[in-house]
Amino acid sequence: MSSVLDGLQRKVKAIIGRGRVKFVDDSGSVQKVQVLMNGIETPDNRYRVPEFGFTSNPPEDSDVIAVHIDGDRSAGAVLGTNHQPSRPKGLQPGETMLYSQDGKSVFLTASGGIIVEAKGQDVIVNDARNVTWNCTGDFTQNVGGKYKVVAAGGVEFDTSMVKSSGDMQDNFGTNAHTMAQMRSIYNAHTHPVPNVQLGGPGATSSAPNQLE
Repeated sequence: MSSVLDGLQRKVKAIIGRGRVKFVDDSGSVQKVQVLMNGIETPDNRYRVPEFGFTSNPPEDSDVIAVHIDGDRSAGAVLGTNHQPSRPKGLQPGETMLYSQDGKSVFLTASGGIIVEAKGQDVIVNDARNVTWNCTGDFTQNVGGKYKVVAAGGVEFDTSMVKSSGDMQDNFGTNAHTMAQMRSIYNAHTHPVPNVQLGGPGATSSAPNQLE
């Protein structure tokens, strides 16, 4: 009887275990992980079961939680991973972050919006049918939303047409006029024509006959 209970106890203890990732095979429809469970046991091909819609390749020596069917250490699956050196710390209750080992992240903060950290690398959106940014602003303060781009190297549009439903203004730090206002000024402007008659006061030209 005691041998039966001892065997049952060993199975119960073996159902859940901790280990560290030593190798990841991410080539198939199911990710397989080699796990170092202790100094002797390093099982291969442990299925890793992530949440639907999310996948990652955990770095070597990431912590794992492994479960074993009926306590059989030869039949197990990895349910959770954690890479201690990479894990962001200090999140507030309710905050969420998607992150990589090199520090890139998408941070859903509790009160500061959404922060994307690219760590000096490119951000690329492929094969989008349309991209729409709805900047609503603060309706409680009657403040409209603003879309701001800071790009020291310039902004390039490879497109057949650039349209704006409102006014456009360049050099806004020193130029008070929009492009529409500058067109109106140009269309109405005249030039003095001096010395049309010898000794006379001169005359003023008509507005341009070809308008902008």
